[in-house]
Amino acid sequence: MLLATDLDGTFLAGDADSRATLYQLIASHPEIDLVFVTGRGLESVMPLLSDPSIPKPSYIICDVGCTVVDGESLQPIHTLHTAIDKRWPGEHVVEKALQHIPNISRQEVPQERRCSYFCDPGAVTNEVRAIVENLDCDLLYSAGHYLDVLPRGINKGRTLTALVDFLNIERERVLVAGDTLNDLSMFQQNFNGVCVGESESLLLSATTDLPRTYHATGPGCSGILEAISYFGYLGPVSIANEIGEASETGKSDLVIVYHRLPYEEYDDKGIIRRRRPRSPNGIIPTLLSFFADNQKGSWVAWSQHDADEDSFEIHTDVDRDAYPNLSAARVPLSATEVDIFYKKFSKEAFWPTLHTFWERATFHEEHWEVFLEVNRKFAERTAAEAAESATVWIHDYNLWMVPAYLRELRPDVTIAFFHHTYFPSADVFNVLPWRREIVGSLLQCDYIGFHIPRQAENFVDVARGVMPIEIVERMNCAPRFFTYGCAVGLDEMSTRIKVNDRIIGLGAHPVGLDIQRVENVLGQPDAQQRMSTLRNELQGKRLVLSVERLDFTKGILEKLGAFERLLTDHGELREKVTLMMICVPAARGMTIYEELQVQIEQTVGRINGRFATMGWTPVQFFFRALPFNDLVTYYAMADVMWITPLRDGLNLVAKEYIATQGLTQGCGVLVLSEFAGAAAELRGAILANPHDPRELANTCYFALSISRDEARSRLAEGFDIVKRYDIAYWANDFLDSVQRCADGLDAATSPAATNNKQVA
Repeated sequence: MLLATDLDGTFLAGDADSRATLYQLIASHPEIDLVFVTGRGLESVMPLLSDPSIPKPSYIICDVGCTVVDGESLQPIHTLHTAIDKRWPGEHVVEKALQHIPNISRQEVPQERRCSYFCDPGAVTNEVRAIVENLDCDLLYSAGHYLDVLPRGINKGRTLTALVDFLNIERERVLVAGDTLNDLSMFQQNFNGVCVGESESLLLSATTDLPRTYHATGPGCSGILEAISYFGYLGPVSIANEIGEASETGKSDLVIVYHRLPYEEYDDKGIIRRRRPRSPNGIIPTLLSFFADNQKGSWVAWSQHDADEDSFEIHTDVDRDAYPNLSAARVPLSATEVDIFYKKFSKEAFWPTLHTFWERATFHEEHWEVFLEVNRKFAERTAAEAAESATVWIHDYNLWMVPAYLRELRPDVTIAFFHHTYFPSADVFNVLPWRREIVGSLLQCDYIGFHIPRQAENFVDVARGVMPIEIVERMNCAPRFFTYGCAVGLDEMSTRIKVNDRIIGLGAHPVGLDIQRVENVLGQPDAQQRMSTLRNELQGKRLVLSVERLDFTKGILEKLGAFERLLTDHGELREKVTLMMICVPAARGMTIYEELQVQIEQTVGRINGRFATMGWTPVQFFFRALPFNDLVTYYAMADVMWITPLRDGLNLVAKEYIATQGLTQGCGVLVLSEFAGAAAELRGAILANPHDPRELANTCYFALSISRDEARSRLAEGFDIVKRYDIAYWANDFLDSVQRCADGLDAATSPAATNNKQVA
């Protein structure tokens, strides 16, 4: 069948259950062709195409029949458009002819090949009708408010008939649906039709005697479903049977969806075994802590598996003693899927774009298809794990499309998403060919968290370019975050937005540090011995420390250039300052960083060759991952921590340094890029613009020059924040915000907002 339906009041109306039923029915029947027939302009229809919960139309007839395009490409059906264009005198001709008419006002909405006005019935005078007649146009007035001037003979019904003839479709296969008088023309073309419940009375009167028109009792989608059964389009089988039963629910009240398992898998002579991660971050243990009180839960993550899926073990224990009711629900991915989904596509397309290096990004449609398939697998596994009305917490950009699939499978669950990486401004993000699909998926969430307000507001700007958004609630960022003190500062952020009829919560939740982990290292007997050894190796020289992964976003070359400038401009620092640069290699198989590695090594060699003396090497470069215990030792001994990424979502290394110095009563100084997310919350750091070589060198020099008292004062400010907003605070604050959003409470009463209130 071909379902040609009006949108507002019809296909977009009705209760949530009937909409979901109709949309699933269409999705499960590829032989159903869907055509949107609407008075909206094409630009106003496009946001619907980004909503994954709404089926995609094969064709779109908009502007009350004056525009007809392919639903996939959005390109005009030229054969039909040409005939319409020939009948249209032009927008400005119509505007000029009606400009003297009182009590009518032009609608400020997208429109093509028509002019639309607002007016009361009394404004549609004989003079207006005569003007429109003289322009060789048609006048359409509907709902007691809307006046349209259209090309002669063009309306929804005529254009739909032309499309049906163009596609060579039998009239009996067509079902039209509408609810206002400007839909009447569709019912006059000898198609089967349905006036949905709560239709405009004038439409009902005009269609009463039409033999092939059904007047439904249910509004919107409910009425369309009635008509599908009434006309027997799906035969004797009931609609409920056709679309199948809803997805069965699982047993987990909280489902964590993460690209990493909470343990590490390794191959031991052909046998896959499990162990604790060798380089654990603080996030995984913190997320695991939510299951320590026997809460039933699942941790959905991928596991590489190239053998027969029948031999794959989906559910495994994480730690039966510590978390008896938590299981890892593994998603089997082939080596090819892992390579494309993670190593190639995520890192070569999304990662550069997110960090504003869009010119380095490469986009391949076939990789996007693999990305979609992997995300679909994650969503299906998640849907099978979640209990009725469970909370699902999805992590990071690798799983952008999971909310779209999951919302369709499990509309009952609360979907929360945390974006661990930087989220750029609209002019950068919109480079992505799939931005509409990504934003549409994220807007299926109930709550979305970012590190800092600037990233959340960037998301709002991106989303606003995809579909209409209403800002429901905003809140001040100070004093929790910088407002004008750094490049990523912001004074006010949106905390609740409305998209269609759904409220979506937004929040800023910078990931905190597991301070206990640092304390445990410092409390080990050999910690002081390692520090003593390092002091002897430095021989009284001051240590500037840099720790980052091999990545072009980290500004490593820029930092080396600034250090060379520092030694050039301040000769007194030679033989007195050493830059220790620890660069963690990229994951195995990541080839995009090979050229950068060569450039770094050449630059280090040039600096050392230029300045080194007997017993002093200006740059000590370590291209390997060091154990966390060793890193803490270097943190404790470093006079300056130099962290200058060109763009970073947060940067936990900065917090690790502050914590180590604070716990050891040190007086180290943090020089931090003002383009790192941590710059928006860490007080006391010396902020630098990593894109300015002179400032990068000058701030490092300033950090080496300040007094111990000032250094301790700065450190105390940062340490207070690191202690207060630790990793446990982050996790609890995020889930509390999700729950508040699900309960319909505003952000003003959240703990974070309470801390932000000024006391008079």
